[in-house]
Amino acid sequence: MKVIFISCLISVFLWIFTPPAVALTQIKLFDISYKDCPPELAEGAVISSGSGAANCFIVTGKAENGTYKTVYDADIFGRIYDANNDPILQNRTRLGSIAEIPPGISDFELRISVPANQPTPLKLKQFKAAGFSGQVRK
Repeated sequence: MKVIFISCLISVFLWIFTPPAVALTQIKLFDISYKDCPPELAEGAVISSGSGAANCFIVTGKAENGTYKTVYDADIFGRIYDANNDPILQNRTRLGSIAEIPPGISDFELRISVPANQPTPLKLKQFKAAGFSGQVRK
């Protein structure tokens, strides 16, 4: 009988004092565009494999946080294609992250490197982000 009572007491205690869950929050990204990197960022750009020259671009847009809490560590996902509809980043949809998104609409930017042999203009599709309502990394 004591064991049942103690188990029930612990269950109630844990139910009352459980810390709030840090849930994944979806962020709408819109007005997505890109521009050439400033010369100081573009100098010496190479693709991730290190095997060739690359062009540097800054992807810009707006992020809409529809919650009343700041969202942290939001991963940016999207697809980028060249002028021939060939993917820029093979098998990779995570493009970067946004450290902090306050409630409402805010601007964001992301640096990408594109192999120099892929023709422009770039096509930016299916951009979205997801982050956490509490800080995850410290």
